[in-house]
Amino acid sequence: MDRSVFFSEVRNHLFAGSMNQGQVDGCTAILDAWDNHAPLSDPRFVAYSFATAFHETARTMQPIAEIGHGRGRSYGSPAGPYHQIYYGRGLVQLTWLNGYRVATKQLRAHGVIDGSIDLEQTPDLAMRPDIAAAVLVFGMVEGWFCPGRKLTTYFAGTRSDWVDARAIINGHDKAALIASYGLQFYHALVSATARAA
Repeated sequence: MDRSVFFSEVRNHLFAGSMNQGQVDGCTAILDAWDNHAPLSDPRFVAYSFATAFHETARTMQPIAEIGHGRGRSYGSPAGPYHQIYYGRGLVQLTWLNGYRVATKQLRAHGVIDGSIDLEQTPDLAMRPDIAAAVLVFGMVEGWFCPGRKLTTYFAGTRSDWVDARAIINGHDKAALIASYGLQFYHALVSATARAA
C-alpha cells in the first residue's frame, strides 16, 4: 500500500484538507498495528477500525480517556485487586475490569506485550498508542467488546454491513455516520493499494 496516497485521500475527504501531527501519528499507529498483527486483512476490516477510532477519539486519532472517568457508571468505582477504576481508555474506549483483564491476556498471547505489562494493574497503559492500536485491531477481529460480534460478522464474502457493524462496539449509536466514515477510509485504502500495485 502506498501510504502517501492513503494520507492524501483521508486528509482531503475526512480531515477537511489538513491533519496535525497527532492525527498522522495516530493513523500511522493503526496502520502499523494491522501490518504487524493482522497483515493482509480484508481492507474493510481496516477501514471500519479507522472509522471507529475516528469517531471514538473525536477525530484526534489519539487514545483518549473517557470524559468523567466513569463517574455515574457501573464501572466508575474502584474494582479488583488493584482498586483501579476501569473507565474507557484508548482508541475504542476499553471499559470494565474484565475488559482490561481480557486485553492483557490476549495481548500477551499474541506477543504484543510481555508478562511485565498488565493493563488490569495499570489501566493507563491502554493510553499507550501501540497498545491502544493493538486493542483496536485484536478487539474488533476477535470480538472482545460485545460477545459474538466481530468484523467477520459484518464483512465476509460479498456481505458488507457498514451500518450494523457498529454493534461490534456500541449497539447502533451513530451507526450510519460511522458507516459513512468507514466507506471513505475504505476508498482511501483501495486507492492506496491500487497505486502501489
